[in-house]
Amino acid sequence: MKALVCSALQPDYAGVALEERPVPEPGPSEVRVRIKAASLNFPDLLMTEGKYQFKPDLPFVLGMEFAGEVDALGEGVTDFAPGEAVVGGNKIGAFSEFAVVPAAVVRRKPASISFAAAASYSAAYLTAYVALIRRGNLQPGETLLVHGASGGVGLAAVDVGRLLGAVVIATSASAAKRDILKAYGADHVLPESGFREAVKALTGGRGADVIFDPVGGDVFDESVRCIAFDGRLLVIGFASGRIPSVAVNMPLIKGFSVVGVRAGEYGRRFPERGRENMAAIWKWAEEGKVHPRIHARVPLSDWRRAFDMMRSREVVGKVVIEM
Repeated sequence: MKALVCSALQPDYAGVALEERPVPEPGPSEVRVRIKAASLNFPDLLMTEGKYQFKPDLPFVLGMEFAGEVDALGEGVTDFAPGEAVVGGNKIGAFSEFAVVPAAVVRRKPASISFAAAASYSAAYLTAYVALIRRGNLQPGETLLVHGASGGVGLAAVDVGRLLGAVVIATSASAAKRDILKAYGADHVLPESGFREAVKALTGGRGADVIFDPVGGDVFDESVRCIAFDGRLLVIGFASGRIPSVAVNMPLIKGFSVVGVRAGEYGRRFPERGRENMAAIWKWAEEGKVHPRIHARVPLSDWRRAFDMMRSREVVGKVVIEM
């Protein structure tokens, strides 16, 4: 089988190459999936240089999310049958023609959505769900400020915020992306810098109740200046490259909370809630209540183009690699 393998941690994907590998055999409690589509996430790029918190042993096959068909069952697996359409996620292994994963991380794909949409859905919408519902307690009528709103996770937060009845303010550095965000359903769209006064004006001086920040750096610093009393500033990540800090007198005086969000870890710490979270987001998908956006579909042989699109931040939504 063809697989995208990282053999060395180097800049510009120099340690990454498409290789031929033996098709793996499933062990007990595992399934082998013939991958149809796998989505690219920003951590995939970070892992090629060893800059992500999860550092798998070299060499490893890249790719975190996939959709495909069950190809073979390991001993003890009775919940699936060969040929069934499934979706799943693992920290590595999705950018290949076949992947062996624990049966526990696989679920049936809703018939109503494509393989490409299913592969691009879970991580982004799970992050948005845990952030806005579990950690941010977003309420109907509250103002939600979403930074990095054109990325896969940010766009999911816009979608979920709209579904929950919030007033959604989205920011993006690109005018073209801001046009897409407005059409997508954001109530207001602003540039990614210099948004402070506009947010305060749009909220009657009060500020945003919930701020979803996967960017960090200067964006976080400015967010502190336009958050409402009793607001929740959700820390999703640091795509800008700088991890910011805040003087603790600011949350004290302004009465807001800085809340860390790790959706996967949340589910591992609270397994029952984790199952509830996954069930809730896939119910939304089955009912057509949310709308994942696919920016581009790229064949595995052209993987570098997909990575370059992500690195240059031209993506609105998700890039899907198809096998």
